[in-house]
Parts: sequence; structure tokens; C-alpha cells
Amino acid sequence: MNDVAAASNVVPFRRPADVGPDHDQGPSDAELITQVRGGDLAAYGTLYERHVGAAYNLARQFSRSNMEADDLVGEAFAKVLDTLYGNKGPDSAFRAYLLTTLRHTAYDKTRRDKRLDLNEDMSDLGGAAGEALTVPFSDTAIAGLERSLAAKAFARLPERWQAVLWHTEIEQQRPAEVAPILGLTANGVSALAYRAREGLRQAYLQVHLRESTAERCRATTDRLGARTRDGLSKRETSQVDDHLDECEKCRVHLRELGELNSALA
Repeated sequence: MNDVAAASNVVPFRRPADVGPDHDQGPSDAELITQVRGGDLAAYGTLYERHVGAAYNLARQFSRSNMEADDLVGEAFAKVLDTLYGNKGPDSAFRAYLLTTLRHTAYDKTRRDKRLDLNEDMSDLGGAAGEALTVPFSDTAIAGLERSLAAKAFARLPERWQAVLWHTEIEQQRPAEVAPILGLTANGVSALAYRAREGLRQAYLQVHLRESTAERCRATTDRLGARTRDGLSKRETSQVDDHLDECEKCRVHLRELGELNSALA
């Protein structure tokens, strides 16, 4: 079976104006992804209906016409379907994965069509194409998480934490809206988002540490971000503090993270 053709038969492209709002009930994205991997194309149709609006909002930033946006959205959904069939891709964070795929597809298309010379001065380019290459993507995507250390910190998080941060912090969805996507109650979403935000703060601090060449320091440096945020158990805190008592280099790292943490939003 041709996966792209099959996908188009099950989920023919319709712009957001033609589809309803995000789902109110039904299986979570994670459950639907599992069904798709088992060969259930109807489940992929449900995922399409839930996330096509967000995909089209992003596609318009890279397109000069509705037709181009249609092509980008269709190709992105087809690529994700092929990925899921290959038992790869996301387990729950479908929208985040889809929008990343769409963005890469847009860049690949620009290079493939040779519409722009990527070596020329981008300031001479106008229109949507020039903006797509000179302005960082900011839609509802993680503002700044494509940058430097913040991106590394986000990548360190469990996929479920990434998903809840994407929906609640980036897309500004209410816990009740996110609940059916993640298969949780609204209170469960709020609790998960709280843990994910704290996890992101700890990871953000952690990635600022320079790599330590001393094997004996590795276990401590790996936990200094959590130590700075008081995120360790009593036993772990005691272990880290014992090492800090005898290691000046790690104490310097801890002071650096303390200064950074004091300015952390």
C-alpha cells in the first residue's frame, strides 16, 4: 500500500475553516499513535482532524499561497505517517513532532526549488520567503527553545513533559483542552505541567555546566542542576554535599548555577 495515497484517502486535506475545533473527547494522542502503528488509518484521520489547524497556521508562514500551504501540510502529515509506520517518531507529543516535520519540509522545499540563493544577503529578499529565512519561527512554538542551551534543556526532558509544555505553555491551551490529548484529567495535566516546568528549569541549569573530565565528579555534576533547585532527595543531597566538601571545582560549578538560578524566570 502506498502510505501517502492511503493517508489522503482517509484524511483528505481540509483547511481549518472546514474542520471543527480540537477534540473534546475520545482516545488520547498516545492511544491513537499506537493504533496507527498497528495499521489503523482511521486513527490517523482523528489525529489529522485534531492538529490540522495548528499545522496550517504554521504552513502559512512559509507559503505564498493557500495552495503552497496545502502542499506543505499534506506532505508533513504523510511524512509523519510513514515515520509511525516505521515504528519511529513520537509516542505522545504528536503536534510538536508534526510542526517540526512541517518546518523542515518547508526548508527542504525552498532549497529543492532553488527559489533562493542561500548565500546571498538575506536583507535583499522580500516577501514570505525572505521572512521565513531571516525571522526565527515564533508561531506558538517554543519561543527560544530552538536557541542554544534552552533547546538542549528541552530536548533532555521526557517526551510526555515536552508534550504538556508544548500545549500549555506554547499553545496556551487550558488543562481541560489538553486532558483528552494526554489521556489525563484537567488536574492531572496541571500537575504534570508543574513537574515539567520544574524539570525544564533544572535541565536549563544543568546544560550550563562545562563537561567535567574527572570521572569522580560526573555523578555530582549530573545532579547539580537539581541540587540548585532543591530537587534532590535527602539521600542524594547528602551524597552531593559530601563531594562538594572536598571538590573545589564542583563548588565553583554550584556557585555559577546559583547565580544563574537567581535570574531565572
